[in-house]
Amino acid sequence: MRQQNHIAKIVLSLGLFICLGLNMNAYAGMFGFGGDSWKEEVMLHDGRKIIVERTVQRGGRREVGQQPPIKEQRLTFTMPGTKQQVVWEDSFSQDIGTANFLPMLLGIHNAMPYLVAYPMGCLSYNKWGRPNPPYVVFKYDTNKWSRITLQELPQDIKTPNLIFSSPDVEAKNAGTSIVSAVAISGLYAGYRQPEFKTILRERTPKESECEKLEAYKGKWIRIGDPLAKQWIDSQQK
Repeated sequence: MRQQNHIAKIVLSLGLFICLGLNMNAYAGMFGFGGDSWKEEVMLHDGRKIIVERTVQRGGRREVGQQPPIKEQRLTFTMPGTKQQVVWEDSFSQDIGTANFLPMLLGIHNAMPYLVAYPMGCLSYNKWGRPNPPYVVFKYDTNKWSRITLQELPQDIKTPNLIFSSPDVEAKNAGTSIVSAVAISGLYAGYRQPEFKTILRERTPKESECEKLEAYKGKWIRIGDPLAKQWIDSQQK
């Protein structure tokens, strides 16, 4: 029993370390606690522009010296040619300690909205199946958002058009009431990774830097870790 408790403490510490330490993106320059709202001019694939309202709420666990991560977020827009308002929301997930995604592309094809998002951190990346290319795609149909495969995303929808990393900070830095499509395009010009330049359609040969994890009874454990296996075996007895 003493050995089982010792293993459990090790795994618990490991899970806390993973939650605190693993990130696919640096959440630099964050505001701090609270929330912020702004508008973005979004260029669609056919040349039309729409205005998107975004809101971000920050809070929760953070590393020493860093600002809180995104906890809740919302994206709202009106469909072109109609008065239908569409809302996409990403709520706090207890299993990863943050919201799930970084939205990067909003598309409308045949009067159907699509959203391409990037997993926010390594825990989210594992939670959403370690996608390669690293996107999670949603389609809005019959008044709800549902996840679809990357293959179902229309080929015309390929250019990121939403502020991606630290969106609230970038919006504040823009210093305008509406962040222009030109300004958003300029932000993406500064990224070197090909998956941020355009939506990739084929698997990439480069393995993600995020190690493989799996959730078990509310904890994230490393796949293949001997101590983790001992702890799982002890829980099953």
